[in-house]
Amino acid sequence: MLSLILGGARSGKSRHAQNLAEAAGLPVTVIATGQARDAEMAARIARHQEERPAHWRTVEEPVRLAEALRQAAGPGQCLLVDCLTLWLLNLLEAGETVFARERAELLETLPRLPGEILFVSNEVGLGVIPMGELSRRFVDEAGWLNQDIARLADTVTFIAAGLPLALKCK
Repeated sequence: MLSLILGGARSGKSRHAQNLAEAAGLPVTVIATGQARDAEMAARIARHQEERPAHWRTVEEPVRLAEALRQAAGPGQCLLVDCLTLWLLNLLEAGETVFARERAELLETLPRLPGEILFVSNEVGLGVIPMGELSRRFVDEAGWLNQDIARLADTVTFIAAGLPLALKCK
């Protein structure tokens, strides 16, 4: 089953995804896409690591997400990807060739994966239109990626103030 958990910054989406993963009662692998490029991001990553159960496996993969999913997925497994928008940022920074290849590979791979797959992603389209070209591109690409994943997903949940709102249920 594929689930997408959307929300804004500090909405509680990662905590909700972790609760779902724990409730699944399966071995959990977290695929972390963030990179500690500064002290503030390193602190965010450390906080997320501390909030996870110690027995969960973590795979850090900033770019090759489809490959990491294929390697970790299996019947009776739960994968938690945190988060799609950090992965998207990494792809945009890597250039058009990498962006196009990795995005297409993810969308092609997802329908064939066994087990429980949970994606965490930021909903960035609720704010003002950014001023810079790269920022606008990021917001556009994040919106399109979220739509594509939502179409494939069995469930989509929007988190606001720590409260889940079911957008799609199967």
